[in-house]
Amino acid sequence: MLDVRRLRLLRDLARLGTIAAVAQARAYTPSAVSQQLAALQREAGVPLLEHTGRSVRLTPAATALVHHTEAVLAALEAASATLAAARTGLSGTVRIGAFPSAVPTLLPAALVALGRDHPALDLMVTELDPVDVPDALRDGRLDVALWHDYDVAPVESDPGVDSVRLLDEKVFLAVPAEGWPDRTVAGTREAAWIVGTPGTLCHTVAMRVCQAAGFTARVRHHADDFTAVLALVAAGQGVALVPELAAAHPPADVRLVPLDVHRRTRIAYRRGAAGHPVIAACVAALESSTSAYLVSPPSA
Repeated sequence: MLDVRRLRLLRDLARLGTIAAVAQARAYTPSAVSQQLAALQREAGVPLLEHTGRSVRLTPAATALVHHTEAVLAALEAASATLAAARTGLSGTVRIGAFPSAVPTLLPAALVALGRDHPALDLMVTELDPVDVPDALRDGRLDVALWHDYDVAPVESDPGVDSVRLLDEKVFLAVPAEGWPDRTVAGTREAAWIVGTPGTLCHTVAMRVCQAAGFTARVRHHADDFTAVLALVAAGQGVALVPELAAAHPPADVRLVPLDVHRRTRIAYRRGAAGHPVIAACVAALESSTSAYLVSPPSA
């Protein structure tokens, strides 16, 4: 019988590439990871790893086993969901992830509703960039998350994650109100840009939008909070891209130009967990809070 914990390590190795990275992600020593993978290889009865110098790579059999592992883990999630549905009431810790602009807009009403309807739930919120969501869900650091991508920078589907569509938003070009007669992306060729931290999705999107307009952005400032981004634009420090959720109340000295770019938000959770009553309650609360926000966003 194959050990599920060892199968998780093999899946991690396929995703992360090195034993050292797996050890860091799981808080193990590299030696412990190697020993567990060696034990899995004995259980499998076929070679799973090939050593090339100081690195390892998966054999074709190991790659096939990783695909089966995703199905096994999804089945375990579904089994847990079935058992949870048989219990009375919802309780326990729920770890919710959200990107920064969703925390003050979509999330508060959902948290209030969940706390009111299911007081035995212990709700914990973590703010994080969308690029970190799949790993956090797979590793159990999150149970449910608001996860987004952009049409100009689509995120590849993850075999360990399922999701439901929540919201599509316009993206705006934010420019100072004065001195910008050409309010197009092409017209910012010589402008300074305010973009997210390298490695974040917002940074990638800004770079791609500028590249599509035929130039490379001249980055002056890095900022990940859209309130700070808009304040910098208002101060004449550059131009930026801002999604609709973050653009409800721009400073008076900022003009927002709608672009043919959209941000797409989904509610994500581990594959197989859709039927878990806690996940279903979170999805319903987030859908309701988003609908209410869109109908009547808070005034400035």
